[in-house]
Amino acid sequence: MLCILADGFEEIEAVTVIDLLRRAEIPVMVAGVENHKIQGAHQISIECDIQLKDVDLDQFTHLFLPGGQPGTDNLKKNKFVIEVIRRFHRARKVIAAICAAPTVLLEAGIIKNYKITSYPDERAKFVDSVYIENDVVYDKNVITSRGVGTAIQFALYMIESMTDKETSQTLADRILYNG
Repeated sequence: MLCILADGFEEIEAVTVIDLLRRAEIPVMVAGVENHKIQGAHQISIECDIQLKDVDLDQFTHLFLPGGQPGTDNLKKNKFVIEVIRRFHRARKVIAAICAAPTVLLEAGIIKNYKITSYPDERAKFVDSVYIENDVVYDKNVITSRGVGTAIQFALYMIESMTDKETSQTLADRILYNG
């Protein structure tokens, strides 16, 4: 799994997903858009594994974008991030986005007629998508979720899609998740 972080990302969404995937023994590479050290929306910094420009994109089958502001806007403004999303989409690789990050997929032009969800304030932007108010929505190769409060459920769903239901449920039980 490749996780892309830009300054202003939502820390809970990013760390929850990264942590739970790694607990499930799914390798996660965290790539910073501009630097190795990326500061979150609430001034918590993450030391990334690599800069995005140095990533061998062909080694990944899944892409994850956390939400947060101004992180999501910083992702949308980066032409290379948009190209990475389009490249994953053309290859039918799984792309996961939470909170405001589905707007980055919108910017990339890949979710027309897709069922999606997002942070509620972003709903009106998805005029060419089928907006669903579920905590997690999976359509074709795109997984979306609503926000901080759905991050554990989102991560567990991603784990299930990458492994199996038993692995996801075992982890849910270990962390005492009752969702």
